[in-house]
Amino acid sequence: MAKPPILSLKDISLTFGGDPLFSGVDFAAGDSDRLCLVGRNGSGKSTLLKIAAGQAGFDEGDRFVQPGKHVAYLPQDPDLSEYDTLLDYAAADVPPEEAYKAEMALEGLRLDGSLSPATASGGEKRRAALARLIAAEPDLMLLDEPTNHLDITAIEWLEETLRATRTGYILISHDRALMASVTKGTLWLDRGVVRRSEKGFAGFEDWRDKIFEEEDAALHKLDQKIKREQHWIVHGVSGRRKRNVRRVGELAALREQRSTHLHRAGPAAMALESGNASGKMVIEAKEISKGYDGRTLLSDFSTKIMRGDRVAFVGPNGAGKTTLLKMLIGEIEPDDGSIRRGANIALATLDQKRELDGSKTLWETMTEDELLGVKGSNDQILVRGNPRHVIGYLKDFLFDEKQARGPVSSLSGGERARLMLAKIMARESNLLVLDEPTNDLDIETLDLLQDLLADYDGTLLLVSHDRDFIDRIATSTIAMEGDGRAIEYAGGYTDYRAQRGASVVQEEPVRAAPAPRAASPKAAPRSAQPAKKMSFGQTRRLELLPGEMETLGAEIEKLEALMADPDLYAKDPARFDKASRALGERKEKLAAAEEEWLELEEMREGA
Repeated sequence: MAKPPILSLKDISLTFGGDPLFSGVDFAAGDSDRLCLVGRNGSGKSTLLKIAAGQAGFDEGDRFVQPGKHVAYLPQDPDLSEYDTLLDYAAADVPPEEAYKAEMALEGLRLDGSLSPATASGGEKRRAALARLIAAEPDLMLLDEPTNHLDITAIEWLEETLRATRTGYILISHDRALMASVTKGTLWLDRGVVRRSEKGFAGFEDWRDKIFEEEDAALHKLDQKIKREQHWIVHGVSGRRKRNVRRVGELAALREQRSTHLHRAGPAAMALESGNASGKMVIEAKEISKGYDGRTLLSDFSTKIMRGDRVAFVGPNGAGKTTLLKMLIGEIEPDDGSIRRGANIALATLDQKRELDGSKTLWETMTEDELLGVKGSNDQILVRGNPRHVIGYLKDFLFDEKQARGPVSSLSGGERARLMLAKIMARESNLLVLDEPTNDLDIETLDLLQDLLADYDGTLLLVSHDRDFIDRIATSTIAMEGDGRAIEYAGGYTDYRAQRGASVVQEEPVRAAPAPRAASPKAAPRSAQPAKKMSFGQTRRLELLPGEMETLGAEIEKLEALMADPDLYAKDPARFDKASRALGERKEKLAAAEEEWLELEEMREGA
């Protein structure tokens, strides 16, 4: 017998101004549910989650929580002002004898519980709120962007925690890798209505596209029916007055039905173009070091970034990613070593803080930018050298005229991110620096941003904790180990983990160009290893490895070709899952084989 839901919403409606945000929203969640809540920026996801948590009101409908059940909510901006330490806050919902649960959660999030909330950063406060929620072991968790301000290590800890928990949850997140890993159902908030799928986020886009196709087909049929009725009204025989009146009324009803259809928002019309090409060499750093207050952030790091490279920076919070980035672009100087920058560099930067004046309108924010303004005009901006009306340009980023004349403070986190992207994409650049660009972006905008960056002719430096985004974008990854060491790996985050997990960290980072699948062994990067005499078995293994690598590469290509079929998941989910697992296994085997070949080849050369 199915268990009753812990939380249910029935016919929830909410109106802001003249337009309804929700209308007749229904859904329920219990302790067996692992749900993600998805929707466009500004669609009301966070507001709906607050209503579910009892933190926000609504105009009509009912909210029900099963008696004796505890529903816990993770806010985006927690208030810790009444507590002396982060541990006091994290343990506030558990008995004193169970405070160890809060300590364990803080440890997993690598957060010092003795810190005072008064001196804690926004990220530390958010992690403390996450530790409090997990320690309380509620019956249902409502998580609003839990990965914001978490580094990759903490995100992976959260992922394992959610996979292991027996507690139900509803999750809002921009981290697609997390949602695909931990969700088994999807709530889709679209144009004020919630739809539910019993498949997790991994199947969301196929499900969404199918619904859109069905909707387009239904609208086409409705349009054709209206067209036929209009033709009959004009040209049909008018012998029966009652029949004519009835059909005229039916036509009016069809027109009303068509006019009240809520059009879905199209994708943002963002465009990103590089300006004049920079020199072939963009940045070269030689043995640079940096420290603060007696702590070494970076020691003897060298790299060469060439035109067209897409370099990701990963590592724990506080390891020095942003410091290294600022040194490379010239905002701060290294303590030791040298940095040389190429010619004709045009820089554009997206700061993760998204610092905007909330009292200004979007119109003012764009037109008062010195780099974007058109002299003598207050309604035009320069978009990559060409004048555009500010309203027309903002519409490309899905802002309407009403929003353009409204204050920045009214925007959601995702809308602020889009506004910042509008500012930097209007500038001509050939070196783009993005610090946490994926924070708060909806799936559609994130997909478009990835496509734009893939086609960008310039050079990209990227700081991100989004593993999926790094895998799709980066050609190399610089990993900050947190002890002054920075090591560069070819490929994205998954490639870095495969290489990092298969060998001891190199003493000296070595730059390697990204290699294609089933790369020739001669293209593999070298690491400094002491010379060793090879045994017969190692010699034989060195002979066999290239063939194994070639076979694995061919199998990977076949599996990727199979999974490229957009209808595979819908037609045969079991086959899709099997192919997905097989692809992951073969990629891991190929990475391990390449690393093994590298070590054996170096032994042979040193013998």
